[in-house]
Amino acid sequence: MSQTPTKLRLGVNIDHVATIRNARGGARPDPARAALLAIEAGADGITAHLREDRRHIHDEDMARLKRDITVPLNFEMAATGDMLRIALDVRPHAVCLVPEKREERTTEGGLDVVKGHNHLAPFVAELNAAGIRVSMFIEADAEPVAASRELGAPVVELHTGSWCEAVEHGDLKRAEREFERLARAAESAAALGLEVHAGHGLDYDTAERIAGLPQIAELNIGHFLVGEAVFVGLDAAIRRMRAAMDAGRAKAAGTRP
Repeated sequence: MSQTPTKLRLGVNIDHVATIRNARGGARPDPARAALLAIEAGADGITAHLREDRRHIHDEDMARLKRDITVPLNFEMAATGDMLRIALDVRPHAVCLVPEKREERTTEGGLDVVKGHNHLAPFVAELNAAGIRVSMFIEADAEPVAASRELGAPVVELHTGSWCEAVEHGDLKRAEREFERLARAAESAAALGLEVHAGHGLDYDTAERIAGLPQIAELNIGHFLVGEAVFVGLDAAIRRMRAAMDAGRAKAAGTRP
């Protein structure tokens, strides 16, 4: 299913600004300030993951973000009763349901929406009823794409971690296989009427390439941008990311960025 590429949205994840803050305690660096700077630099939305162990983002961060930012807030969370209660209280623009294990360093793969259908269904229904747009963070395969639609989620976010890892390690054959998997999943999801997002492990080069998939409406990027900010500043890192995404989309459309 082909379509004309539109401008690709950038969601900036500010989790790891909070990670740095929490390493020493206190209030700095302030993730809410980082969110405002990200918006000035060109972010179309702000993403934050409130984990059950509160290892980076805290409850008060979510409340401040909802109050202070002028762009959509994407609330990443595990499908638990406590997180649902907080999401319904904060009322973000969107909730992205993600898998979560206490011992993991970061999210390791997509949510099992096939086996987890019965558990996830009431969460999706309640969030939808509250007017909060639901996204499912999934592996790039046809089965979880179809299961997400059956659950009633209007958005899927494709896990790009396996592809980015293969690129980083120079495994070109695996990287191409993973990219083709992402491309097929994006096309399948769009054909089912789902909005398609992508994220995890993206850098300037991989963001530029995946921007060429016309079905993808939004990329969510965090760790890489916070890391780059150490060397060039957050504003410069986000502006360069925005330029890479625009270049990739323009190339796919056969136009100049």
